[in-house]
Amino acid sequence: MQVKQIGLLTAGGDGPGMNAAIRSVVRCALAQGFKVKGVLRGYDGLIKGEVVNLDHRSVANIINRGGTILKTARSKEIRTPAGLKKAVATIRQHELDALIAIGGDGTYRAANELFTRFHIPIVGLPGTIDNDLVGTDQTVSSNTAINTAIESIDKIRDTAHSMERIFVIEVMGNKSGFIAMQVALASGAEDVIIPEQKFNYAKLYQDMVEGNKKGKLSWMVIAAEGAAKAQDVAKRITQATGLETRYVVLGHVQRGGTPVASDRILATRLGAEAVQLIRKGKFGKAVGVLQNKIHIIDLAKARRRENLNYKENYKLLKILT
Repeated sequence: MQVKQIGLLTAGGDGPGMNAAIRSVVRCALAQGFKVKGVLRGYDGLIKGEVVNLDHRSVANIINRGGTILKTARSKEIRTPAGLKKAVATIRQHELDALIAIGGDGTYRAANELFTRFHIPIVGLPGTIDNDLVGTDQTVSSNTAINTAIESIDKIRDTAHSMERIFVIEVMGNKSGFIAMQVALASGAEDVIIPEQKFNYAKLYQDMVEGNKKGKLSWMVIAAEGAAKAQDVAKRITQATGLETRYVVLGHVQRGGTPVASDRILATRLGAEAVQLIRKGKFGKAVGVLQNKIHIIDLAKARRRENLNYKENYKLLKILT
């Protein structure tokens, strides 16, 4: 089939760098003679027919902006047969010959359903702060999210040291401890709690009590939201040790802000490659990078991957602290 018009959407959680990807897709597509339409609010917008025209001016001055100008949402309806059929109806009504979906695991799952069940020409582009997709070493948004968290934690460390307190800091990561582990290593935290491994709370309490006797009066513990809640951990520490403990939930601050250079460059490269796949008629694929080289993988295989290095990284963290 000949593709004349490309649809573009961002779905799931937002992240810095998505706008850079949108800009790259739109301008690379227009340069090759394609028309481009944007779908607002992810798959929910696709189901409801929220489609707008995109041109060069639509994506001007957005490469440095966080979030996504197309808006995003987590769609429950796209997981149903009825929702998929409504999405297909919108695609056909607006004459979208191919679709580029920017997002994470959930976005890819829906994209693969559209491709395999309804033969919609589609390409996936990895945009998630969790950096947990098969087929790419790095996902758009993950570097900025980590840097944002570290900036906040560096400030918390100042007051933790000054006030001689224990702080438990909760970062994003429902099923993946990638952000928590990277942040813990980069910030010099004493411990980290992640979904991938069972945490030894008794050992933590013991270390804190012994450290306190030796004059170590401040501690930083990073917790991934899917592994533990900072408020609960802080309460348990105080009950077990008698030491004053505070907690901070960084929350959605990690999703916002200006994307760092590496996320902008990655998004730009992957956006261009996604358009190339469509030009070549290669659908049902996801773009990524392995060892800094463009890598293409089937959408069906580009799902959530395990945090493979967590044991090695945890061992290093404990050695350093």
